[in-house]
Amino acid sequence: QFIPDLSAIPDRVVKAARLMFLNYPNNPTSAVTLPGFFEEAVDFARDHDLIIVHDNAYSEIAFDGYKAPSFLECDGAMEVAIEMHSLSKTYNMTGWRIGMACGNRDIIAGLSRVKTNVDSGVFDAVQKAAVTALSGPQDAVHAACRIYQERRDVLVRGLCDLGFAVDAPKATFYVWMAVDDCMAFATRLLDEAGIVVTPGIGFGSGGDGYVRFALTRSAGRIREAVERIGGLDL
Repeated sequence: QFIPDLSAIPDRVVKAARLMFLNYPNNPTSAVTLPGFFEEAVDFARDHDLIIVHDNAYSEIAFDGYKAPSFLECDGAMEVAIEMHSLSKTYNMTGWRIGMACGNRDIIAGLSRVKTNVDSGVFDAVQKAAVTALSGPQDAVHAACRIYQERRDVLVRGLCDLGFAVDAPKATFYVWMAVDDCMAFATRLLDEAGIVVTPGIGFGSGGDGYVRFALTRSAGRIREAVERIGGLDL
């Protein structure tokens, strides 16, 4: 289910660490957090004097009534964590490069010092557009989720019909599928069917044996892709 076993992290790694990044709903796996995990992470951070940074960029891209929780909802989170969000996914503002962080006051102050030395801030018009997106009607967000859900259903149903074992994700616009050899699978799809998927090994050793599909094309094109995959001897 792609939830880390915190007790399995080697002591030498924990002792050297200062930050722990978490990301649920998750890219690339589309996994969602399990009940109790965020609370476990807070206790782990307290025990080992760690800062937790939770990337919550996909929280609004959710299906079937699922609502992604904020890390800051759990008891004690404000003592050890901040949460980051982005307008790139929810509001299709990918190239505009704007997001936000909230949480522990001291951690935010440290982040502000770093940010001040990284760039000169975000163009004022982009900030105003972000305020409008966040404070205005959310109909477009709900409509986008319905579109992604339709695409998800087309892809997952099609892959299952072809004999692949695929779970329908509750959130994100990715589908994560197990394969025998992710590089060979991705290469064959590209060379023989003109389909681009991301081999999981590109995200680290834990992704070996998986590929990631992105629900960023129309339902019609996804149906066509499934038909092409079905024409291969996989």
